[in-house]
Amino acid sequence: MRYVRVFLEAIKFEHTVFALPFAYLGMILAARGLPTWWEFTWITVAMVAARTLAMAVNRVADAAYDARNPRTAHRALPRGELQPWHMWLAAGLSLGVFFLAAWQLNPFVFKLAPLAALALVGYSYTKRFTWLTHWWLGITDGAAAAGAWAAVQGHLNHPTPWLLWLAVTFWIAGFDLIYACQDVDFDRQEGLYSVPARFGIATALRVAQLSHVVTIIALVAVGVGEALSWPYWAGLLIVTALLAYEHSLVKPYDLSKVNVAFFTVNGYISVIAFLATFAAIVV
Repeated sequence: MRYVRVFLEAIKFEHTVFALPFAYLGMILAARGLPTWWEFTWITVAMVAARTLAMAVNRVADAAYDARNPRTAHRALPRGELQPWHMWLAAGLSLGVFFLAAWQLNPFVFKLAPLAALALVGYSYTKRFTWLTHWWLGITDGAAAAGAWAAVQGHLNHPTPWLLWLAVTFWIAGFDLIYACQDVDFDRQEGLYSVPARFGIATALRVAQLSHVVTIIALVAVGVGEALSWPYWAGLLIVTALLAYEHSLVKPYDLSKVNVAFFTVNGYISVIAFLATFAAIVV
């Protein structure tokens, strides 16, 4: 049990809350209400497995960097609490569970599963060669919303899943830009790529703001396209206010509240977006 606890802490399992509600949002929009229990169960399994795969690979890929970075040196691999083979084993099992879940849903998502897995694994290496790494992460996580739609509908021949994908892509990229501001000096020293390291913290924070503007525009388009009722729009107003609050917490000269902006606020955003959409469909 100790290894399980350490492993879950190492991959930040609790952060699944960021992406899972948006996957459920795609699911309920595709079903125009509640899906079947079969769909709900396997979408959840697929989401958890996909994130576990990505984080397990990330921890191994970044182990050497984490050991040299004072902010991350306390993590399980640098401290020797876990070994790389633990992570590779978890990644292999998660990959198998992910493919099983896709197979249980429908042939369309099963065909797309290898591409999704490749993107999930590939993200961990992008900061070695491109400062667009933030949007690669966003695209990878955003695929969850579109994938959940496809899990119900069996296709992506509709604007809504693409708009959801766009919204989540820029939402994730925006707060990842904020988070990356903490490691500017280390990234430059190690030759790693990020927007803050390449263009500076002030520019990164402005780009994060623009990314979240794109998120709101995409969510407005979802609401209009799906003709969603007033709870959706009330929720979207709250999400917009929370994003504004998130950006008010961080300044180029003061990053002391990054964790509040990154973890707490974004957790609220994803849950509120889902609940508001579900209420709109029910109403």
